[in-house]
Amino acid sequence: MRRGIAVGTAVVLVLEALTIGFVNWIMGLAVRHQKMSLGGLDPDAMAAGSWVGGGLFALFLITCAVLVARIALRDRMSGRVGRIVLIVCAVVHGVVGAIVVGLVGWYAFVVLMLVLALLVGTLLLYAPEDRQEAAPPAAPPAAPGAPVTSTGP
Repeated sequence: MRRGIAVGTAVVLVLEALTIGFVNWIMGLAVRHQKMSLGGLDPDAMAAGSWVGGGLFALFLITCAVLVARIALRDRMSGRVGRIVLIVCAVVHGVVGAIVVGLVGWYAFVVLMLVLALLVGTLLLYAPEDRQEAAPPAAPPAAPGAPVTSTGP
């Protein structure tokens, strides 16, 4: 079950990365062709900013998808850096979901919360087990009437 969730999370992250990249590419083209300007900024600079920003965010999502796919293949959690990247990805999805509900609507919010649930599910299903150091075995109790040996000062 946990491999299936991890594979599903990786697939959803790749689809989200492609969607983000495509939307930012279209926004850059729209700004460029309509000669839009915001606060006197050059339309070409705004288009380039949209393309670079969308590309970097899509690259981040692809990186997260590769980490999750690697987790699914190995069936164990990656190292500390991999966990931190996935936690950052989950936090970003939560924050973007809170912003999107006002700007785009509830449908986009639900989609982002489903991706967040998949990320959190993957993180929890592959959480490292509690590894407590095994304490040295206690000394057997002394027989009644045996002399008591002191182990302390």
